Amino acid sequence: MRILGIDPGLQTTGFGVVDIDGHALRYVASGTISTKHLARGELPARLKVLFDGIGEIAERYKPDAAAVEIVFVNVNPQSTLLLGQARGACITALVTSNLTVAEYTALQMKQAVAGHGGAAKAQVQEMVKRLLQLPGVPGSDAADALGIAITHAHVGSSMARLGTATALTRSTSGMYRQGRTR
Repeated sequence: MRILGIDPGLQTTGFGVVDIDGHALRYVASGTISTKHLARGELPARLKVLFDGIGEIAERYKPDAAAVEIVFVNVNPQSTLLLGQARGACITALVTSNLTVAEYTALQMKQAVAGHGGAAKAQVQEMVKRLLQLPGVPGSDAADALGIAITHAHVGSSMARLGTATALTRSTSGMYRQGRTR
């Protein structure tokens, strides 16, 4: 299964592509989409760059699923709004490419990749390097995107295992709630 991870940002959006085969992860590609060449006031043009860039990445690497980092609320509401619009452009590009999109917080990603939610950027970068056996540390935006893809790889396989487990039937679940045994 091929997973595309996205770390959305209005100036720089990170992307990372990984393959998962069982428990084995394999690096495919990573990088960034930048809108820094456009003036800050050109929001529609910046959103188009993100939308088109994500679409090109999806077309080139043909992922089976995508995962996007959930935006946290900044102290500055205007920054949060702008970041949300960038995230929306990314999600729209993924959905337009017929991909299912999962969403994870930075805390969830840090826990999955580094083992604790308080991991610093450098720790995430180092753990992504180790998990994917990369020759060097990826840039912070690309590392976060790869981390989101890794998180989805771990969570996705766990959810698939849960889906194959036998569900409790109505009578057995009621039995346990009422404290009875048969």
